[in-house]
Amino acid sequence: MTDFFQGIEPVRFDPQGDGDLTFRHYDPDATVMGKRLEDHLRFSVAWWHSFAWEGGDPFGGQTFQRPWFADAAGGDTIAAAKMKADAAFEMFDILGQPFFCFHDADIRPEGADFAENTANLDEITDYIGTKMERSRTRLLWGTANLFGHRRYMSGAATNPDPDVFAFAAATVKTCIDATKKLGGQNYVLWGGREGYETLLNTDLTREREQAGRFLCMAVDYARKIGFDGAIMIEPKPQEPTKHQYDYDVATVYSFLKDFGLEDEVKVNIEQGHAILAGHSFEHELALAASLGIFGSIDMNRNDYQSGWDTDQFPDNVPEVARAYYEVLRAGGFTTGGTNFDAKLRRQSLEPVDLIAAHVGAMDVCARGLKAAAALLEDGALETAREARYAGWEEGDLLDSDLESIAEKVRREGINPEPRSGRQERLENIWNRFV
Repeated sequence: MTDFFQGIEPVRFDPQGDGDLTFRHYDPDATVMGKRLEDHLRFSVAWWHSFAWEGGDPFGGQTFQRPWFADAAGGDTIAAAKMKADAAFEMFDILGQPFFCFHDADIRPEGADFAENTANLDEITDYIGTKMERSRTRLLWGTANLFGHRRYMSGAATNPDPDVFAFAAATVKTCIDATKKLGGQNYVLWGGREGYETLLNTDLTREREQAGRFLCMAVDYARKIGFDGAIMIEPKPQEPTKHQYDYDVATVYSFLKDFGLEDEVKVNIEQGHAILAGHSFEHELALAASLGIFGSIDMNRNDYQSGWDTDQFPDNVPEVARAYYEVLRAGGFTTGGTNFDAKLRRQSLEPVDLIAAHVGAMDVCARGLKAAAALLEDGALETAREARYAGWEEGDLLDSDLESIAEKVRREGINPEPRSGRQERLENIWNRFV
């Protein structure tokens, strides 16, 4: 136990509650479209931003003081990692959220070599396992940090040095093992540096082949050991690299098709990454569902006055509702969920700020999902969508050929007039619900 969150009581649902540590909209047991709200949203806390991030930015270093940070705990040690785990589960109990996510480097100290990293990971996952025995919080997904250490400055799977590729592959093997041991429901691969800085020293063909083979090996190993959760890729267009190979959902799907993995791998889509790619979050969600690879989401937001990934907690209900409308249209989450890959602002120094940020975000998501569900149940948008394409319900135009179609147009005197898309009317319908 720690005293980091001392005096903070478990957060309760009270629509008339005072203060900023009360759920006013998120009632886990409320039924929406025949399903508990908790089971719809499947909230998850990101270990990295909540417990490992020190409050730095590109222009300044650490602002947060945590008792498990190396400077306060006498070094990056197993004891410090266990203290961090204690604080994490104390926060999970306060929030009552059902899941958490981690990178290996978030939960274990960095060792001198691969063997020490593996030993540290084994020890700390055993410890986390004992914490889970006394908690309702489960593991949504695990992943490997293949971008933070200097060895990965030129990528991991796409690195020009085969020794780095080997170290990364071995690390992923241990992280899949750890995820399975802790009962994780998914495994995510995020290639933070799988891209290039300049084409002057880059072989695109070789690096793409390396990335494809790496992913195939990860999928093969996961299935070999009986890990039956979803394997996911998290798309991102750039930052820190100039261009990343998993740019967006469409790019990832093309990659999966090339390597025969479209039925094996899904996507974990982040709001901030979608914006950096020049898309909306709902676009990426709708496309993933259309392609059959929708898996999970990281729910955060960018500052639209900044040109980089600021990872802020969501605070815009209409924006969030658009996302959940697509999630619900896709059938909702199965093994995936809503992971808060979001971090405090570097001036938010107090432990209670971390609780308040999650409480507010959970309420925003609950409001957004309920609005989206009400809109779906109303049916006006879906009825309008179906009516727009109703003409395709008859005939076999797509099974025809150009000559036959040309004859049909001449014979029937087809001379179509444009039809209104009725966008403003549909937007008015939307705004009645949010």
